[in-house]
Amino acid sequence: MRQELLSLPKGLAEEVSRNLVMVARLIDEDPEQAYAYARIALRLASRVAAVREAAGFAAYATQKYSEALAEFRASKRMTGSVELWPVMADCERGLGRPERALAMAGEPEVQKLDKAGQVEMRLVAAGARRDMGELDAAIVTLQSPELASNSVQPWTARLRYAYADALLAAGREDEAREWFAKTLEADKDGATDASDRLAEIDGVEFVDAAAVEEEEADLADDLDDADDADDEDEDEAEVAAAERAADQAEYYDEDDEEYEPLDEADVDVTDEIVVVEDDERDKA
Repeated sequence: MRQELLSLPKGLAEEVSRNLVMVARLIDEDPEQAYAYARIALRLASRVAAVREAAGFAAYATQKYSEALAEFRASKRMTGSVELWPVMADCERGLGRPERALAMAGEPEVQKLDKAGQVEMRLVAAGARRDMGELDAAIVTLQSPELASNSVQPWTARLRYAYADALLAAGREDEAREWFAKTLEADKDGATDASDRLAEIDGVEFVDAAAVEEEEADLADDLDDADDADDEDEDEAEVAAAERAADQAEYYDEDDEEYEPLDEADVDVTDEIVVVEDDERDKA
């Protein structure tokens, strides 16, 4: 890549390089952002094969398969390399054209691939068979010297996993369990979920400790809210009672010129308040 960027003016090469670095950093964790950086690099240097390849992978990561395929084809034309052949075939699958992916698996370009590329092509071809509903053919496609080998290579875990998954889909559960276990042996980096698939076959259910803690915390919050609501109801009842008492103590006849408000201490809110009519008071 560095050699290709040397064909650009220094300032431009540095700008393109910075964007490509961001594509590499973000493509797994934030593909959309990686795609945005790839588009910037593409605008700056569309005649650089490495830029076209990076743009292709960024588009592929965001499932823009038509765009990815166009970029990969452009890179292949510029370099003459067949290295991208398997991912190009997988783009055809993504576009709903598994038959084209299978056709590419039989092209002479496959023989020019290194061992890793050939295994990748086999995975794509098996996936295409499954897309077409040919499950048994997919299983046969994955059966190869690489699958049978006891040596662990960078592609071993993915190949074994695909085989186990196809066996399980075909209802061959015992064989699938065996190959998921073999996948787990080769998957030192945890790139697959083989352990979860094994547990699923064995009927083991895992308890998510974090989820349990969150559920308990929610329950505690609900109880606290209920207690707060009860306290609030009691407070409101006390306030209402006090207001009623105050209303009784303050009640008086507006026509009584001798009315004097009573001190709060002199009022017994349980006493009945008697209103004396004017004519009765005059008689008194």
